[in-house]
Amino acid sequence: MRAVGTRSGSSDERVWVVPPSLRAALAERYGPVYAGAEAERRIAALKQFASCGDRVTGLAVQLGNLPILGIVDFKTQRNEPIDPSQFAPLAARGRRRVVNPAGTLTERLRRAVREMLASGGGLLEVDGEEDLGSLALVEALPLGATVIYGIPGAGVSFVGVDAATKEHVKALVGQMELRRVDLGPEDR
Repeated sequence: MRAVGTRSGSSDERVWVVPPSLRAALAERYGPVYAGAEAERRIAALKQFASCGDRVTGLAVQLGNLPILGIVDFKTQRNEPIDPSQFAPLAARGRRRVVNPAGTLTERLRRAVREMLASGGGLLEVDGEEDLGSLALVEALPLGATVIYGIPGAGVSFVGVDAATKEHVKALVGQMELRRVDLGPEDR
């Protein structure tokens, strides 16, 4: 990321940065967590949902229940290789790539989530880190939908989108440090 005030031909964009004081709150579990066969059964039964994370998105695709939108960065916490072709059925709906550096939630990612949901969904590939994409999903999905994301070593978290979760996400984003940075040309 370029420092604030430097230019490279692109305009500065809003980026919300996670301060150290907020890391514990973001690590909390906000929905029930299931692993193994129980997680698979619940994913297979979901109706309107989106996923954040390579393993959980890949699992939904493997189970034949495609999320409206899947956010991936082609990495796992354990740095195991991820085969991008596993996401082909989801990418067939639509595919977009955005920059979102680690520890941040960019306006670019938030906008991509809104636009992709409005146009039928698909696969959102993140250059950087996708973890905070789950917040953008809660912001943008309609009430009654579900956001699933992986928790390393624990399983899959299932977060129902309702007024309370939307308000909670709004409060979390409000506690982040808003900066303006140059992310370079926008990828589509």
